[in-house]
Amino acid sequence: MKTPVNTFKQALQHQQTQIGLWLGLADPYCAELLAGTGYDWLVIDGEHAPNDLRSVLGQLQAIASATSALAGPGSHPVVRVPVGDTALIKQYLELGAQTLLVPMVDTAAQAAQLAQAMRYPPQGIRGMGSPIARSSRWQGYPNYIHEANDQVCLLVQAETVEAMENLDAIAATPGVDGVFIGPADLSASMGFPGNPGHPEVQAAIEDGIARILKAGKAPGTLATSEDQARKWLAAGALFVAVGVDTMLLSAAATALLEKFKLPAAAAAAVRGY
Repeated sequence: MKTPVNTFKQALQHQQTQIGLWLGLADPYCAELLAGTGYDWLVIDGEHAPNDLRSVLGQLQAIASATSALAGPGSHPVVRVPVGDTALIKQYLELGAQTLLVPMVDTAAQAAQLAQAMRYPPQGIRGMGSPIARSSRWQGYPNYIHEANDQVCLLVQAETVEAMENLDAIAATPGVDGVFIGPADLSASMGFPGNPGHPEVQAAIEDGIARILKAGKAPGTLATSEDQARKWLAAGALFVAVGVDTMLLSAAATALLEKFKLPAAAAAAVRGY
């Protein structure tokens, strides 16, 4: 068997827009359900959600199960690692993740180190442990070590003032496939914590998208409102997460409850006191 083609990476290379969803519930059952809804990519968040190697593995398996039941390509799993550590990157790749999202990348030197960590020698420094790993299907892909370098996809996060100053060099780094601009952390770094909608932050994101495109790489971001998502898509962002599972569940549950639970004043009127 041949190592599977990374359809997400292929789509970015062909400048095909990819619409994604953030997974923060850290649950394989939820991941399987959402993988059947048709999003192009799903982020399994290992930075801010309560995930570890075992829970990420369960979600990768769940997404694969849902994808196998669909006629089309299904949702591509993107794993956000907690930190850009070489050993951790190796472990998440061995789980079978082909695309990693790495937070807090501030310099081209960091980006270059991550690109090396993603690849086997001589192009990189990834350890040779594939015979016991899910990534090679336990040697079910006999040429995995020769094919894997072409199928891994590295997305780095630019989310500080320093990163934005170094954005051109980061995006130009060989082995970096896309740059994800993190609105929340960027707004905090710029002095506007909790306000990614501030005009200066919005201008920085728009400028960043243009610079990433100019470098020939794919820009991406997260938006939690339709207007914001459409703005970044119109600006040229190629991979945009348009929602977060925790927020969607909370909003839907709240909206449903409000249909049945009367406000206090109205309830008192109905009771007559």
